[in-house]
Amino acid sequence: MKTKKTEFGFELLKKDVKTKARLGIVKTPRGKINTPAFMPVGTQATVKTFTPRELEELGAEIILSNAYHLYIRPGIDIIRRSGGLHLFMAWNKPILTDSGGYQVFSLAKLRKVTPEGAIFNSHFDGREIRFTPELVVEIQEALGSDIAMVFDECPPFTENKAQVAKSMEITLAWAKRSKACHTLKGQALFGIVQGGFFQDLRKESLERTVEIGFDGYALGGFGIGEPEGKMDELLAEIGPVMPEDAPRYLMGIGMPLDILDAVSMGMDMFDCVNPTRYGRNGSAFTRHGRRVVRNGAYAEDTAPLDEKCGCYTCKNFSRSYLRHLFNADEILGPRLLSLHNVHFFLDLMRNIREAIAENRFDKFKRSFENHYDEEMR
Repeated sequence: MKTKKTEFGFELLKKDVKTKARLGIVKTPRGKINTPAFMPVGTQATVKTFTPRELEELGAEIILSNAYHLYIRPGIDIIRRSGGLHLFMAWNKPILTDSGGYQVFSLAKLRKVTPEGAIFNSHFDGREIRFTPELVVEIQEALGSDIAMVFDECPPFTENKAQVAKSMEITLAWAKRSKACHTLKGQALFGIVQGGFFQDLRKESLERTVEIGFDGYALGGFGIGEPEGKMDELLAEIGPVMPEDAPRYLMGIGMPLDILDAVSMGMDMFDCVNPTRYGRNGSAFTRHGRRVVRNGAYAEDTAPLDEKCGCYTCKNFSRSYLRHLFNADEILGPRLLSLHNVHFFLDLMRNIREAIAENRFDKFKRSFENHYDEEMR
């Protein structure tokens, strides 16, 4: 007897008693995602330095990939002929694909945004590319991801409200077109709320995005050069009023203290390249802050990166050895630090979920913040 495939859905399990933090489960045909959740980033169909088996062993329940980059190379036809993105990269758990709106903003030196779509030059070979909401949905349907994102316009940070409002209208129009052409059964489609750092625009964008109706809702346009504290101010207003019965995704934010703040304001899903990017560059996230293992202070330090960490790196290797690997340009160094960092973020989310379940998230958050020095070297 065949078992029925799970459709996409979200179950809210619990709310924290002192904050807006939420405990939930995102259900997809390829498995469930316990929230709050962190998604390791596999932009080009790989989480850098990891095999899929290593990610599973670390407990990753979902990863993020990117429609823009995969469209550039190897090309959608190659992935389609391989049976879709999951088979292509040998990852059988859920995948969320970003639409490429941020990449068009950040990577394309020459771009033109019109109501129809975006025209820009590939960062790889310079060829002209025209992205429309319909094409971006078509790409993500070909990839076969479990969660697809609408194509949005991500404006740079500005205090020009008229410019941000115009950009918001484009994103809303594209969201309608994205939903209208989305047909892949079993693939969820998330809307993206823009509006810069103007609370009234953000609330308007949220209300109109919810009117269109999506499986989940994301907040985009953060981490683009805004002054410190701006994101928290906005999240405090917008996070708690997002739909309760759908996942809430804060795009591209991935420093530990930012994640804790966002969870306390009701956000459920996070992604960032920080664990692997910092790992490749010689920095490790620990309970006390970031350690830069190249530093001379670790030359004869036989302690692990974090004495209480249970990852493979901390169980087997010293700070001294890791420093040696980086100074000798050995590829094992970036691998071991990336492994530790991804473990750190996934473990942080496990601890957050446990704290919410036991009605002690506020206490856990304050304890973590008191011990964590973001500028530790």
